[in-house]
Amino acid sequence: MIGLFFGEKKLPLEILKSLKKKKIKYFIIDLSKNNKFKKDKNSYFINIGKFGKILELIKSKKCKKVLFAGNIIKPRISKLKLDLKGIYYIPRIIKASKLGDAAILKELIKILSENKIKVLKLNTYNPELTLQRGCYTKVKPSVYDLITIRRGIQILNKSNSFNHVQALVINNKKIVSFEKRKGTKDMLKSLRKNNLKNKLLLKMPKSKQDLRVDLPTIGLDTLKDCKKANIKGIVVKAGQNIFLDKHEGLKFANKNSIFVIAK
Repeated sequence: MIGLFFGEKKLPLEILKSLKKKKIKYFIIDLSKNNKFKKDKNSYFINIGKFGKILELIKSKKCKKVLFAGNIIKPRISKLKLDLKGIYYIPRIIKASKLGDAAILKELIKILSENKIKVLKLNTYNPELTLQRGCYTKVKPSVYDLITIRRGIQILNKSNSFNHVQALVINNKKIVSFEKRKGTKDMLKSLRKNNLKNKLLLKMPKSKQDLRVDLPTIGLDTLKDCKKANIKGIVVKAGQNIFLDKHEGLKFANKNSIFVIAK
């Protein structure tokens, strides 16, 4: 039995599909904004402030392992309805929230661990959604592109491991833009009128990022946004990025001369 902390976007649906195919028993703790999984009989829509209720549910299912997937929106602490466990743990959540979004999830992992519940790596049941090292497109990066990529990775690894930054755009070894709280899509949209010719998108975990809850994700929509922003290539981390709609995404990349590599 696996417990699933599910949020927004498409990744939870892919994980759910895999679990059903493998006939693995599961239940969902639905942390989406609008009860996204209400049609699933194994789903429970619970406010994150009801941490006692969440722990009771996990233990009632005799569950020792859980998995986080999807965009879990940072809660407004003042509006949370707390139970006794929620009141007990909330000071730690508030303290973590000051460090950044990823710090909140890291603190939740600590709390679960204290209750003898293990958090699995995000791609445990869907290893096919990640890329192994190599280039996946007909167009290959140039030698100078590879030098620029190395520089971008160094800069990304120096950024705060707790914040939301998982992506940047770099052009000829100079940073054009960092991902902000609104995400990669918003960053790429802001670059549509930028006329630089060698822009590369790097989207990958930082050196100290917790891979159990926060693997950077790209997909067909990312490729379409890159085309509009005149991005020459996309760089991800081998085995540590989720690539949704992989077949369609690579087909689009080849058609539009955008390279995709995993480093």
